[in-house]
Order: sequence, then C-alpha cells, then structure tokens
Amino acid sequence: YPKDDTPGCTREACAFRDQKKQLEKLGAVVLGISPDDNASHQKFSTKFELNFPLLSDTDHAVAEKFGAWREKNMYGKKSMGIQRSTFLIDAQGKIAKVWKKVNVDGHDEQVLEALKGLPKA
Repeated sequence: YPKDDTPGCTREACAFRDQKKQLEKLGAVVLGISPDDNASHQKFSTKFELNFPLLSDTDHAVAEKFGAWREKNMYGKKSMGIQRSTFLIDAQGKIAKVWKKVNVDGHDEQVLEALKGLPKA
C-alpha cells in the first residue's frame, strides 16, 4: 500500500482488519507492506487497531520485485511510487492472483472470493 494513515490506505487496512476472522477461516494471513518506517507503522496500527503485521519496505526493494514500484502521474507531475496492489500467495508459496491499481472499496470482498476458489493446503 502507498502510505500509512492516508484515506485510501486507511479504508483498505480497516476493511482487512474487519475481515480477519473470515480470512483466517480460509487459511489466509494478511500482511501490509509500504515504504513507511516501523515508527509510522506502529502509530498507524495503534490508531486504527490493526490486527495484522505491517512491514517496512523503506528502500522499495520488495515493491520493485513485485512490480508495484511504478511511475505515477498525479496532476501532470510524474514520480515513482507505490501502485496499490494485492498479491494472493497460495499454500505452495506461488502467486495465485494479482490485483493492480486496486480500488479499495469492496476489495476485501474480492480477495475473500478469490480465496474461496483456491485449493486447500
């Protein structure tokens, strides 16, 4: 996700927080990762009572490997940054589904539906 405590990232994180029991029933583990540092993550997690780990990718190395570090164009200004993405990784450690340019509204439900279609471990 792009940044702690911003409107879209907060909605997304809280949606996954609220779905944690359903996700766990399907064998899922939720991790959030952004370029923010651990202090920022701790503040964000505490403020919104997030119930899953937030990982720091301050040098965006993980984002680059997953293709989520992209050129962005905001109001005509180009810069590099995180493209909101979700990666569903199966029990064998393989990427089973990828969502790019995620629209946060209803995304948690899309992930739940995709999980239901995965073979059980």
